[in-house]
Amino acid sequence: MHPHALKASVGVGGPPALRQRVALRALHRGSAMVLALFVVVHLLGHLAGLAGAAAHQAVLEALRLVYRQPVVEALLLSCVLFQAGSGLVLLWRGRGRRRGTVARLQALSGGYLALFLAIHTGAVFQARAQGLDTNLPFAAAGMQVQPWPWFFVPYYFLAVWAFWTHVGCALYWNLPPTVRTKALVLALCLGVLWGACLVALLAGGFHALEIPAHYLAPLAALAGRG
Repeated sequence: MHPHALKASVGVGGPPALRQRVALRALHRGSAMVLALFVVVHLLGHLAGLAGAAAHQAVLEALRLVYRQPVVEALLLSCVLFQAGSGLVLLWRGRGRRRGTVARLQALSGGYLALFLAIHTGAVFQARAQGLDTNLPFAAAGMQVQPWPWFFVPYYFLAVWAFWTHVGCALYWNLPPTVRTKALVLALCLGVLWGACLVALLAGGFHALEIPAHYLAPLAALAGRG
């Protein structure tokens, strides 16, 4: 069901289950806005890597002064957990009722984002618990040890693509009909280009990256090469 049609069908006397679904969507949208702001800043920070690892590290350390504040980090982590959980609930509840390409794109991109958030957040906190800096070499290590690029190339590319696709779908439902298709297409193109750029950066396509051995060793061990 179209989100606006869903809201219009709910009144004061609407079915409790339907009211709960609308409330969940509203909370999902609110946490998405907070998380989207962080993700955009995070992705822009990665683009600093186009100027080299030192520039990336400088931008990363500046951003960490904000998002690693305990209150901010707790808010972001709460949004990640809620976004992934509520997204999966909405995905499940909407099964069999989605009509049209945009609704299916929204579900597909949302499902992948939930999976990525779970894996990526877990990996970051595990690395931090082990005393590793989750910097550019940490993110790029998976591109340097075979066969891990076969996992990490689509893993990162699809994450960026899914994020911008999900943003584009949200814009599609909320913008006037005259511009919503253009906004969606622009978001899809941005996702492809930004995803390809990030993968090339992590693979050393713009600048040679020096990856310390302590980032490579766990991946080599998992691949049976350690």
